[in-house]
Amino acid sequence: MRKILMATVATAAATLALTSGAKAQPVKPVAPGTVVVHVNGYLQFEIAGFGSTDNRASAVAVAGTTSTAAVGAIAGKLNPITTDGDARLYAGFDAETLNGIAYGAQIEARTTTSDANVGAGKVTGSGSTTGSSSLYIKRAYGYVGSKEGGYVRLGQGDGPFSLLQSGVVEAFGDGAQFNTDGGESSLLPTAATPSNFIYADASNLYATDKVVYLTPAIAGFSAGFSYEPNSDGLKQGYGNCGSAISSNGAVVVTTNTGTNGAPTALVCADESSSSFAGDIGKRRKNTVDAAVQYALKSDGVAYKVGGGILYGAPIDYIGAAKAVGTSAVALGYDNLEVYEAGAQATFAGLTLGANIKGGAVEDGFAFKPKGARDGFTYIVGASYVIGPYVLGASFYDGQTAGAYYPGITTKVAGTTFKMARTLSEYGIAAGANYVISPNLSLFAQYEYGHKHQPGNSAIDVSSNFNAAPAEKGDGQVTAIATGATFKF
Repeated sequence: MRKILMATVATAAATLALTSGAKAQPVKPVAPGTVVVHVNGYLQFEIAGFGSTDNRASAVAVAGTTSTAAVGAIAGKLNPITTDGDARLYAGFDAETLNGIAYGAQIEARTTTSDANVGAGKVTGSGSTTGSSSLYIKRAYGYVGSKEGGYVRLGQGDGPFSLLQSGVVEAFGDGAQFNTDGGESSLLPTAATPSNFIYADASNLYATDKVVYLTPAIAGFSAGFSYEPNSDGLKQGYGNCGSAISSNGAVVVTTNTGTNGAPTALVCADESSSSFAGDIGKRRKNTVDAAVQYALKSDGVAYKVGGGILYGAPIDYIGAAKAVGTSAVALGYDNLEVYEAGAQATFAGLTLGANIKGGAVEDGFAFKPKGARDGFTYIVGASYVIGPYVLGASFYDGQTAGAYYPGITTKVAGTTFKMARTLSEYGIAAGANYVISPNLSLFAQYEYGHKHQPGNSAIDVSSNFNAAPAEKGDGQVTAIATGATFKF
C-alpha cells in the first residue's frame, strides 16, 4: 500500500511541477551515442471571481480640488467574474556522446497578445483594429557536461540563484500563486495587487542571456555560478537605442556605421551609460549570482537547505541634469545586491518550506534609488500530497522602498505631503488539486493580497481618488479561481 501511495505522490508532484515552468525541461538521461528529441507543454484555463479596493478604472480629480463634483467621469468598472489561462511549449533535445558527455538544448515558448482586451482576429467596434496572438521565447539555452564534472548552460535561462532556491513551495493550485504569467494573480488590478521579490524564478532574472555552471553533487552539496554581461536576451544585437533621446532633445551619440557610412544608433546591449532616463534603473550590467544547496535524505525525510547571492550594476545616466525630488534618476541607483537563504523538508507527501531574501533591491529584482531603504521579504509554505489530492498554502510578507525616493512629494489642493519610506506587502494563497492523470489536473485556489504605503497615490487609484495623499496608499485584492491544467 505504501508503494502505491508513494508512486501516486510522485505522479501528482510531477504533474504540478511543470505548471509553473520554473525550470523548463530538465536534463534527461539518454543512452550513449543517441539523441532524443522531445516536445512537451501545457495548457491551463481558469475562471475566477475577485474583489478589490481598486475595482474601477482610474478617475482623476480636477487639478487643485478634492471634491466629488470635480472628479472626472469614471472610465469603466471591472467585471468581478473573468477567465484567464496560459499555453506553453517546451521543445528540445538531449544527447550523449559515446564517451559519456551529455549535451542538448531546451526552449520554452509562451503565448502573448497584441491587445489583451480583444481576441485574435476580432474587430473592435466599427474600426479595423484587431487583436493578434503569437509565441515568444522565455527560456532558450544549450547545455554540455557530465554528472562527474557538472554542467555548463549557455543562453537565456535560470541561474543558480533560482535553480538552487530552497523553501519556496509553489506546487499546488495553479502552480504559481503570486508568481505568475497567465495565472490567477494576473487577473487582479495591478494597483492593489502586491508585488514581490520572494520568488527567484522571476523573468527579470531568467529571461536574460548568460553563462551558468552547475557543479556535480558531492556529499550532498551542489553549487552554481552564473555571469551575464547585460540584461538583454538572445538576439541582443538586433536591438538599438535609436529612441534613446535625452531630455534636452539631443540624440544619443552614435558610434556604429550603417549603409554608405551613415551613422546608426548604439546597440542597446553594449550600453554602460545612456542619456535616456528610461534606460536608467532598468538595464543591468555585469550581473553575477552564486548559490549552494545541501540535500540529505534520512529516515524517509528529504531535507534541503541553501543560500545564494545576486549582484548587478545599473548603467550610468549621462543625460541632462534632473532636479532632486522630480525623479529617482537624479539620485542614481544602488547596485543590485541580494541574498537569500531557505530550507525545506519532505516526508510522506508533506513538504514544509521557508525562505528569506533581502538587500539592495526593489520588487521584481529592480534597482533601488540611492538613499531609499533596503528590501526584505520572507515566505512560509506547505503542501501535502495524498493519493490523487494535493493541498497547499503559503504566506509571504515584504517591505521595500516602493515608489519612495528621497525628496519625493505629492501635492493635492495646494498641500504638499511626503510619501512613506516603506511599501509593505503580503500575500496569502491556498489551493487544492485533484490529479486525474499525469496529464490532467483540476484545481481550486484562493488568494488574498494587501499593499500599503501612505502617500503613494498609485495604490487604489479609483476608490480613494478623493482622499488626501496621506490617506491614500492602501490596496487589497481577494480572488478565488477554479480551473484545469493539461500537460503533455
